[in-house]
Amino acid sequence: MPNNFVFTQASGLNDSIYGKCQAPIKMFLEQRGEQFEKQSVLKDLFLMGTSENYGDMMTSMTAMGGFQPVGENGAYPTDGMQEGYQKLLVYETWKDSFAISKEMIEDGKLLDLKKQPAGFITAYNRTRELFGAAVYGGAMAGKTKVAFRGRQFDIAAADGLALFHTAHKPKVSGKTMTNKFSNAFSVDALGRAESAMHLFKGDNDNILDVAPDTILIPEDPELKQQVFAAIGADKDPVTANNAFNYQHGRWNVIIWSYLNQFVDAGMKPWILLDSKYNQTYGGAVWNDRVKLEVHSTIDENTDANVWRGRSRFNATFNDWRFASIGGIEGGTDLATLKL
Repeated sequence: MPNNFVFTQASGLNDSIYGKCQAPIKMFLEQRGEQFEKQSVLKDLFLMGTSENYGDMMTSMTAMGGFQPVGENGAYPTDGMQEGYQKLLVYETWKDSFAISKEMIEDGKLLDLKKQPAGFITAYNRTRELFGAAVYGGAMAGKTKVAFRGRQFDIAAADGLALFHTAHKPKVSGKTMTNKFSNAFSVDALGRAESAMHLFKGDNDNILDVAPDTILIPEDPELKQQVFAAIGADKDPVTANNAFNYQHGRWNVIIWSYLNQFVDAGMKPWILLDSKYNQTYGGAVWNDRVKLEVHSTIDENTDANVWRGRSRFNATFNDWRFASIGGIEGGTDLATLKL
């Protein structure tokens, strides 16, 4: 985690009994951070960015109307773009700390010296992962705000509705649209949901370039089996003559165990994502205002070596069109959707 970790220490520590443990502890922090960063799926589910502001206003732009026939020597028509819905993302401050006693150093408790730094950085990365899952979990539950560790976070899309909703309204022109479907996962439902996303329109009623490429599910053995049965073979699994399965080899599957605690019992939600659209237009946005800062000091009262970590980041949803969800009560039946 070298790119997301800043270490500082108080003056005089190198000359103290703690001086010899500063570099090893820093190494444990960095190694643990690197390991967790490689396993994290946040980068696949959010547009990850940085900021130097208290908060950032996100918006979108409508598509241009397009070229028009004007005949010989015809005048150039004036085209343009309009601003879509806006969404403000304000950055939250996150803190934690741990302490190493002087006795631990004096007695050479090296195992404990490794455990605490490793646990500290794991807790930081787990917090980020859990927060990301809470953001998506709140959206799956149809919420516009989600509570996480005693704080409320705004997770509404830029249009003010929950990310997954049956009545997303374009800002300029066009009919309402849905990205919330009731159908349980199946080969047929996957194909219909994909087609529905292909036909998502922008705020001025122009078809966009939405092309889902990722399936996100919680850790559910039945759902996992259904997904891989649908996309894992080049022959159609539901036909006796094994016709060609056009879903084979087209999907990236993310099984996110952190989602499980945010899924109600009996629910089997499945989400389709367009990762390229998300990265281009910012559907799910995560910004780091201050990367993790860890500093080491001596507590004058206890003589303990105190390590404190501070970071600022936040995440929310902006353009809802990057994703759709299935298996949700109250969603639109894909069979009745007019494409």
